[in-house]
Amino acid sequence: MRYQFKFRPYQRRFVRSLTTNHGNWDIREGIILRLTDETLRVGWGEIAPISWFGSETLEQALDFCRQLPEEITDEIIFSIPDELPACQFGFESACEWGSGKWGVGSKGDEENNFITPNSSLLPYSGLLPAGEAALNQWETVWQQGYRTFKWKIGVDAIAHELEIFESLIHTLPASTKLRLDANGGLTYEEANLWLWTCDNLKANGELPLEIEFIEQPLPVEQFQEMLELSMSYKTAIALDESVATLGQLAACYQQGWRGIFVIKPGIVGSPSRLRKFCHQHQIDTVFSSVFETAIARLASLQLAAELSRNNRAIGFGIDHFFEQEETWLQSLCKDL
Repeated sequence: MRYQFKFRPYQRRFVRSLTTNHGNWDIREGIILRLTDETLRVGWGEIAPISWFGSETLEQALDFCRQLPEEITDEIIFSIPDELPACQFGFESACEWGSGKWGVGSKGDEENNFITPNSSLLPYSGLLPAGEAALNQWETVWQQGYRTFKWKIGVDAIAHELEIFESLIHTLPASTKLRLDANGGLTYEEANLWLWTCDNLKANGELPLEIEFIEQPLPVEQFQEMLELSMSYKTAIALDESVATLGQLAACYQQGWRGIFVIKPGIVGSPSRLRKFCHQHQIDTVFSSVFETAIARLASLQLAAELSRNNRAIGFGIDHFFEQEETWLQSLCKDL
């Protein structure tokens, strides 16, 4: 199949800075792709890299797009190197969109609907702000319908965070599930303390809600330590930064990880190869956002609907971090 190829970079400011162990994030940058096939069917894709998480940089993605001709083929798309996982995802997703298999494709200048349909019956997880702000803002996220929350840890001194955690678990409704995300920012001793605290509270009947898992407690290079911790405590651990790309995901599986894998479709790489791996190994997955627009979100939710097991909430509860995007996105794409 041959496609007419166009692309356009974008910048999108967060309503408030997103604070993680990696620092503050103020502006989301990415690239919108448009592929038009020989029947004039249009497919939209998005490249939304996070270089500090393991993908290529935005500049590398832009360089790749700039060197492509105006007409590209399936052969070019499916030979994008593994060093460009966000590009792999963006271009393959645009092919799938244009094929009509999701029921959203259009022809020529017909208007596309960029509002993400409810393509998954899975529950959603809402992201709380880091630190004490979570105590004041969880109700807003709750009112939006979320019943699973993610809270960033490893951002402040551990003693202070444990105090906030104690307040948070007694403030949130008992039906809540809470995920603690360290973004690889804990020391081995701190990870032990968090896991021991969660186990101890539960054992003593002092945990009023469910701690679903602690996400990526240690840096990527400390995989063996995380494997050891996962076998030493009842509180589950999920890998995130350690499995950012398909190559990393496969490597962790081969080294014995049978716990939870957090998959960020926007940067993991080829959707077709991800499907093959998940079907082959039946891994326990949580699908999560990379703060993409509705274009990449639609593609990500299609994968989540196909590949999620154990009914775990998917991490796409991020709408409150941006202004309403529909008009902005339609305007952005109009000239492509």
